[in-house]
Amino acid sequence: MGSNYLISPLTLVINTVFDLYILLVLLRFMLQAFRADFYNPVSQFIVKATTPPLRFLRRIIPSVAGQDAAAIVLCLLLIYAKFILLRMLDIPGVPISNVTAPIGGVSYLGLFIFTIADLISLTLTVFLIAIIIQVILSWVNPGQYNPVIGLVHSIAQPALRPFQKLLPSLGGLDLSPLFATLGIMVLKMLVVPPIVYLGSF
Repeated sequence: MGSNYLISPLTLVINTVFDLYILLVLLRFMLQAFRADFYNPVSQFIVKATTPPLRFLRRIIPSVAGQDAAAIVLCLLLIYAKFILLRMLDIPGVPISNVTAPIGGVSYLGLFIFTIADLISLTLTVFLIAIIIQVILSWVNPGQYNPVIGLVHSIAQPALRPFQKLLPSLGGLDLSPLFATLGIMVLKMLVVPPIVYLGSF
């Protein structure tokens, strides 16, 4: 067996563990920023899973404009740590929004720039997935409520609201999810690649 025998499993484990926890921390920030129901069972799980490191960081990182800056800092630290670990495994590059970030051949500053790009990409992806889930649920199970639906609505609505204000009503047909999805996808294509390109130097 070659030297790469354990690299792929380790890479999978690192990506899975880090990405899941980064997602939880980001969801906590978004749910708090959008005033979601924190008594929701899913919200309570997210809060309990992310409280230990955030309790420590909040001692040294104050909130900014009423927002939990410690959660954003924790996301950045976790993404940066993931990139460092992957680089130690000689992984040459990682995909960030369909662009390959060459983590193996850049400075630590470049890694930090990749970290910012990855967090922006993840945030936009969360909005995108929330909108898609909300649309599917509105078709499959309209009028029903459960804890997941409530949280999905809390995340999707801020992205949908600007389009709902701009687009006219077409006989009860809401086109805002279509245009919001398109807008988010275009935004990812316009914003993330230049940041990755900047970090490559």
